[in-house]
Amino acid sequence: MDKKEAEELKKRLFNQKENGWKSKSEEEKSNILEYAKGYMNYMNCSKTEREIVASSKKIAEQNGFQNIANCQELKAGDKVYYINREKSMYLAIIGEEPIENGLNIIGAHADSPRLDLKPNPLYEDTEFAYFKTHYYGGIKKYQWTTIPLAIHGVIVKTNGEKINICIGEDLEDPIFTITDLLPHLAQDQMKKKATEVIDGEDLNLLIGSIPFEADVSEKVKLNILHILNEKYGVTEVDLLSSELELVPAMPCRSMGFDNSMIAGYGQDDKICVYSSLTALMNIENPKRTAVCIISDKEEIGSMGNTGMESHVFDTFVSELLNKIGVNRPNLLEKVFCNSKMLSADVDAALDPIYSSVSERNNSSYLGRGIGLNKYTGARGKSGASDANAEFVAEVRKILEQNHIAYQIAELGKVDVGGGGTIAYILANKGIDVIDCGVPVLSMHSPYEVTSKLDLYEAYRAYEAFWRS
Repeated sequence: MDKKEAEELKKRLFNQKENGWKSKSEEEKSNILEYAKGYMNYMNCSKTEREIVASSKKIAEQNGFQNIANCQELKAGDKVYYINREKSMYLAIIGEEPIENGLNIIGAHADSPRLDLKPNPLYEDTEFAYFKTHYYGGIKKYQWTTIPLAIHGVIVKTNGEKINICIGEDLEDPIFTITDLLPHLAQDQMKKKATEVIDGEDLNLLIGSIPFEADVSEKVKLNILHILNEKYGVTEVDLLSSELELVPAMPCRSMGFDNSMIAGYGQDDKICVYSSLTALMNIENPKRTAVCIISDKEEIGSMGNTGMESHVFDTFVSELLNKIGVNRPNLLEKVFCNSKMLSADVDAALDPIYSSVSERNNSSYLGRGIGLNKYTGARGKSGASDANAEFVAEVRKILEQNHIAYQIAELGKVDVGGGGTIAYILANKGIDVIDCGVPVLSMHSPYEVTSKLDLYEAYRAYEAFWRS
């Protein structure tokens, strides 16, 4: 066999792992860049789970979806949504096949690592006013100092009045920050482990320094409360019933001289929320009922009544069965056992600077398409749902028939990596599920990096799955 024949044989037999940009036409590249603009706009007005749900509701209603509470009955082609406490959302398009044949589900999560304000956050020290915080999800605490931060969320009064807060995103707004020690005085600090460089109790947000003009104690704290009272009509006790989150006050932007990447906060997992949501908007009259999940609390174990561990999703599907007019005992369980799902969560892309924690042959790479994880978990696959080979083959077939760039990977080396998604929760219901999302650099940092090509391939993959 000569060299040319050997090269042809190699091309036919090897799993070719190539940069996805190489095969894209100029028209396709243009589509990728244009789609990314919509994503970045979405991200810049949707930094929290409440804002994601509000933005997603607007997109859904513009595309013919209606609140399921307003529907007396449902038939094939109908588009509905259900919002759970403004922090999670389920959408469905009723399919032509009987719903007991199963659902095609794609599920992403809207929450991201951040800092939350404590219930009693406000205090004064040495004529500075601060907010105390409690970090949410897995973060490197030192990354959250000396960066511009914005405050997003709600304050709810006992009379039911809800006040929406967003301070720090407009250029005319003030921003906030958490201070750090200067290198000149940080000799002892720099000797500590990275996990100990900044203590969680020291992640205190600096919010003011002007004292109130009166002969009272805690003048700076009083001045801050006076400002908040005049602007929002709240007092300190109202902070007890608030959900206020600190997020980076930095916009999501194109990155690189070639504009090939996206840098921004919260791409884990909002990038999969946007790509799955916009893919669903393209679906009309699917064969199988198409369901899109936007969940909450994934970063802290999916607990609570807005997380996937709750039974609210079961209630939504039961309501579909009721309004289609087919519900009967045990049908919900049968529907789940016949369903298929892509757990749309991001994957850790290989970073050549830190490649020692990855096994290159089983890593995902930026620019090579959507990343599939047959299993996540940690060491020994602990906590993983581990998709069966038959379902992996089904998903491969969909991607390959639609010429969608994809890669199958693990999250880090065997005894190093591992992570959690919502996959196992749905697998516990009997659903065939595999993790399928966008590779990310600097995951869980205040400013994550993704590829525009991977974003677009995820969008195409999700649409193809719902059309299958």
